[in-house]
Amino acid sequence: MTIIEPMTLALITYPRIDPVIFRLGPFAVRWYGLAYVTGFVLGYVVLRQLIRRGVLRLSADALGDLVTWMAAGVILGGRGGWWLFYHRASGAFEPWWEPVAIWHGGMSFHGGLIGVCLALLIWSWRNRAPFLNLADCLALVTPFGLFFGRIANFINGELVGRRTDVQWGMIFPGDTFARHPSQLYEAFLEGPLLLAILWAVWKWKRPTEGRIAALFLILYGVFRFAVEFTREPDSQLGFIAFGWLTMGQLLSVLLPCAGIVFWFVASRSKAPKRGFPLD
Repeated sequence: MTIIEPMTLALITYPRIDPVIFRLGPFAVRWYGLAYVTGFVLGYVVLRQLIRRGVLRLSADALGDLVTWMAAGVILGGRGGWWLFYHRASGAFEPWWEPVAIWHGGMSFHGGLIGVCLALLIWSWRNRAPFLNLADCLALVTPFGLFFGRIANFINGELVGRRTDVQWGMIFPGDTFARHPSQLYEAFLEGPLLLAILWAVWKWKRPTEGRIAALFLILYGVFRFAVEFTREPDSQLGFIAFGWLTMGQLLSVLLPCAGIVFWFVASRSKAPKRGFPLD
């Protein structure tokens, strides 16, 4: 394969940003951790506004507990999902806690989604809260975390794109050829674009409860499946089928299917139509 000369086609210089923001003795504050915190804080602020406007049928006191459960679902599910879907044992001994060893790195969106769904089911059942209403409102704020997470991936120079000759290709650390900045593609699709579509449908269509969450699953699955064509397959897996299918695509193709099922389940439920003011 022809090596792309950096000065010829890579017109955008990769900004080398230290993944560590600052250190306090042995502790390091990283952009990746800040991305998670920022996503949760923004989500919490917006959810409080939805409570005040009567959209999210939940008390302000219960919101903090809900967000704590969601954070646990994201972290434990994300790490467990990575270990289940992407991890391949090296042959060396691994301790029993490896599937939840978040300090070793490795997180999966699909695993985090499963963790959140399970946590939300349990929490809504324990607190007799409206599951579909909660699912919709959480779907409306999830793009915040996805956007900042992908930006952190870009800063870390991880989950890089495939080789390319497009003029906006970038030379990532350790490479001598241009790659797609696929993290930025994902940041835009999973962040601002997904956020705009969900809120537009919510505000102007007033769909039956549960359909915003269903639409989130459908759109995320489509966006992620498409952008995977520009993303380098995981080195420990490579392509898993047909010479082009990645694990991310296999998992993502299931989401629109689940979203369509959830859409019709929501339409058959006794949940009310939207009628809450947003302005």
